[in-house]
Amino acid sequence: MSVIIPAMNEAGKISAVIAEARAVHPETEVIVVANGCKDQTAAVAERMGAKVLSFPEPLGHDVGRSVGAQAAKGRILLFTDSDMVIPSGELRPFVQAVQSGVDVALNDYTGPIDRQPVHRVILAKYTLNSMLGRSDLRGASMTAVPHALSRRALETIGASELSIPPKAQAAAVNRGLRVEAVYRVEVGRLNPGRIAGGDPLEMLVLGDHLEALEAVMAERGVRGGYHDGGRRRSVVR
Repeated sequence: MSVIIPAMNEAGKISAVIAEARAVHPETEVIVVANGCKDQTAAVAERMGAKVLSFPEPLGHDVGRSVGAQAAKGRILLFTDSDMVIPSGELRPFVQAVQSGVDVALNDYTGPIDRQPVHRVILAKYTLNSMLGRSDLRGASMTAVPHALSRRALETIGASELSIPPKAQAAAVNRGLRVEAVYRVEVGRLNPGRIAGGDPLEMLVLGDHLEALEAVMAERGVRGGYHDGGRRRSVVR
């Protein structure tokens, strides 16, 4: 299996992240996509035995995962981030799900839905899954880590599509892949990336979901595959 870890200026954490990733499975390659780093992230990762792909400019998590997936050799691909140390015991269920036949194993973390107003990113995730006819997934999303893919899923979706996770998720559902929310990891508690006063990635993630919805409508029609009821639009002038 392959574990893909985008990393930017995480020299202090990357050793622990790699150690937990490597402990998931006895046959694991760890790929660190070091991008825009001004510290020793790449050097530390190399000392830990990871395969390091280095880029001088920041790529972002999603593009980093896409680049790492292109280089991965494993039959199972597990995606996590370098800014949170997730214990191997909480990563292993995603690998086990793919081993049992799941193509896209999602984190069953949906974020806080009991607060008012509900965060717009959470609403976007629920909306996309509902549009896909997968309301059972609730807010589970490829936007969140950890998640895992089968080799079949990677080849069906395409590594480049992983740079827009909601669009990749829509493609997975539309192409009949088995997509499941398999295990809950509380990344909201682990992720220190929130900034007081707002989420700096909110508009990016909302835009990704709009692009995914556009793709669904392009494939299923303007109503996303839902019927128009008794409306007779032809009589409207």
